[in-house]
Amino acid sequence: MDCPTNFLSCMTAAMAAGIVWAWSASAQAEELWRAGVARIEITPKEPMWLGGYASRDHCAEGTLHPLWVKALALEDAQGNRAVLVTSDLLGLSKTMSDAIRDRLASAYQLSRDQIILSSSHTHTGPVVRDLLYAIYPLTPEEIGKIERYSDVLEDQIVLAVDQAFRNLVPARLAAAHGVVRFAVNRRNNAEAQILDTYDFKGPVDHAVPVLRVEREDGSLLAIVFGYACHATVLDFYQWSGDYPGFAQIELEAAHPGTTALFFAGCGADQNPLPRRMATLAQQYGRELAVAVERTLSEPMRPLESVLKTAYTEIELVTVAPPTREELVKVTAQGSEYVQRACKRFITELDQGKRLKTTYLYPVELWRLGDQTIVALGGEVVVDYAIMLKGMLGRDVFVMGYCNHLIGYIPSVRVLREGGYE
Repeated sequence: MDCPTNFLSCMTAAMAAGIVWAWSASAQAEELWRAGVARIEITPKEPMWLGGYASRDHCAEGTLHPLWVKALALEDAQGNRAVLVTSDLLGLSKTMSDAIRDRLASAYQLSRDQIILSSSHTHTGPVVRDLLYAIYPLTPEEIGKIERYSDVLEDQIVLAVDQAFRNLVPARLAAAHGVVRFAVNRRNNAEAQILDTYDFKGPVDHAVPVLRVEREDGSLLAIVFGYACHATVLDFYQWSGDYPGFAQIELEAAHPGTTALFFAGCGADQNPLPRRMATLAQQYGRELAVAVERTLSEPMRPLESVLKTAYTEIELVTVAPPTREELVKVTAQGSEYVQRACKRFITELDQGKRLKTTYLYPVELWRLGDQTIVALGGEVVVDYAIMLKGMLGRDVFVMGYCNHLIGYIPSVRVLREGGYE
């Protein structure tokens, strides 16, 4: 897939510039926000396939800790509304994302630019409808489980949004950044040698963006925080939110009555290393929570009660789709999940269908007072966060894995290095 790096960055900058101008022209001091939160457990009630690793060969066997969908609803002094939904999921397919956002538009008059559907990208959450089916050897029975779970999940996300708006109370918002350093560029540092590596290579983004949401009396209502690193410490068969789940548990235990919401940054080429043990997931979760706590304890920048939002979709175009002959060749040589994908494409070609050569890629911007938030779809490599911070300022929050999961969004650097590792 050809990734239009310059076009994407220029489009984002242009959208941000428009939002900045609108905020500067209309900001009003000393007016409160209204904010509301809600949470619903989404841990599957029956054994299902876990999403994220092609090496798995059976369904989940238990639960390390529950999975959640959480919603933060916001309303500014002028009555402009938006909602952030976070979830302990690998991601949402475009099918599900479109269905959820259409329902929210119908029920609550929320347009695309007013909704961010964010996933932590945990690899110990369930497979959902139409997302990476070829990776797993799914039987019709297993697909039936996924469909039933996905139907319920859509309802739960819509319900969480409804409850969050019903829970709106006067609030103040503030923003700042912390730092934590367990993310490692996985393309340039060998995992097997990580304990003997002292000269780490490749770009990283160790910033921990934090949004503080407090009630009128100063008590904490919500903590929104992010980090640019894959949620791939764990590769076993138990449901969990991985290190982001542990970080949220730590923060909510330290602040009873507060909802902690995690978003994944541009960490598609970043791994938590070393990994593969639950104790490491707990450690990284604690480290991230400590970084958030430190940030909360220091002066944060108050955000005026003015909300601006924008949304666009950029057409990504493949350089050249594979021919049937190329697909047949890969089918004979590739791994099992690659073979499954190629066979599906061959079937579509034999039915007279054309392979998709374009994809509408979502780019969303919010402006909370003077805090810019960029929400990008798919698995975005770290170069985009670095580039956007260079264009929009280092205080910008850059989110990946938002709205729907297309796959990897490479940079020119990654393509020159040979693509997916």
